Amino acid sequence: MSGHHISTDKTLLSVAGALFVLTIITVLVHYLALPHPWSILVAMAVAVMKATLVAMFFMHLYWDKKFNSMLLIASFVFLALLVGFTMLDTMFRELPVPSF
Repeated sequence: MSGHHISTDKTLLSVAGALFVLTIITVLVHYLALPHPWSILVAMAVAVMKATLVAMFFMHLYWDKKFNSMLLIASFVFLALLVGFTMLDTMFRELPVPSF
């Protein structure tokens, strides 16, 4: 850690307000009944924004060394690769021959 940082109440309340607004947007997207791929894309975009806010301000990555942020991003990239390769394997696998 690059030093001890104490967040101000104003910062924490601002982030909490932003998270609350983003949660309301997620609920509104559900009730708007957007076409299938768009509703998921909007919900995932809002979820990524919320996770970014939590990681930056509540996990103190905003004030920490940039190396820690890089490690977090790299871990998500490797997770995406792992899930992607697993999906490639399971989606294009031949169906097993049913037995008895």
